[in-house]
Amino acid sequence: MGLLDDKVVLVNGGSQGVGAAVARAAVREGALVAVTGRRPEPGEALVAELAAAGGKALFVRADLSDAGQAKASVAEVVGAYGRVDCLVNSAGLTSRGTLLDTTPELFDQHIAINLRAPFFAMQAAVTDMLAREAPGTVVNIITSSAHGGQPFLAPYVSAKAGLIGLTRNAAHAHRWDRIRINGLNIGWTATEGEDATQRAFHDAGDDWREQAAARLPMGRLGQPDEIADFVVFLLSDRSGVVTGSVIDWDQNVLGGLD
Repeated sequence: MGLLDDKVVLVNGGSQGVGAAVARAAVREGALVAVTGRRPEPGEALVAELAAAGGKALFVRADLSDAGQAKASVAEVVGAYGRVDCLVNSAGLTSRGTLLDTTPELFDQHIAINLRAPFFAMQAAVTDMLAREAPGTVVNIITSSAHGGQPFLAPYVSAKAGLIGLTRNAAHAHRWDRIRINGLNIGWTATEGEDATQRAFHDAGDDWREQAAARLPMGRLGQPDEIADFVVFLLSDRSGVVTGSVIDWDQNVLGGLD
């Protein structure tokens, strides 16, 4: 038996990177999975991959920067599978900006993807759980940078720090409904999106991963499948009564100084 047998798992931003890894891990653990994304090609390719492996999966095309589409994605999954048992908010925007050069437009983009989309997806998913008087779980993928971060991450940090507060607030509000809501502050991770970011904003070459790994305590970047296993654990009953926790999934220790 898998950790998520017969659970319906919606992974927002699930067509690549950490989200796609979560979708794969959830299917391996017996879940029925839905993934959202703006571009149909990677989303449909992932669904085909999961189906070929014997899983059941659905792609929902959605621009999560639109709160209406974030809510509608939940409704589409409920229409297809009858419910949403587990929600993972893994979509993220990481474009750069400092306190001095961030425009209102860039700031609003970060709020829309990194904070508003999870808020309204959670609103829709929790509403479904309450209507069925059923327990459920939510995991928000956040970032270790939410503790402060680099100067060039000002709008990103602002939005993700808000997501930490939302995670705890919603967990407190719905603990008596048996709806558990937790978050992961993930560290530097080797994903397709991070590769594009390093090349676009930091003039990184093909060896940027090796250079980055050499500067990290464990000698490597975090891997999406490792994060996915942890997310599945938090979604499952195996994680017990844990709710309102925001866990630092990183190899650097907050407050540790050399």
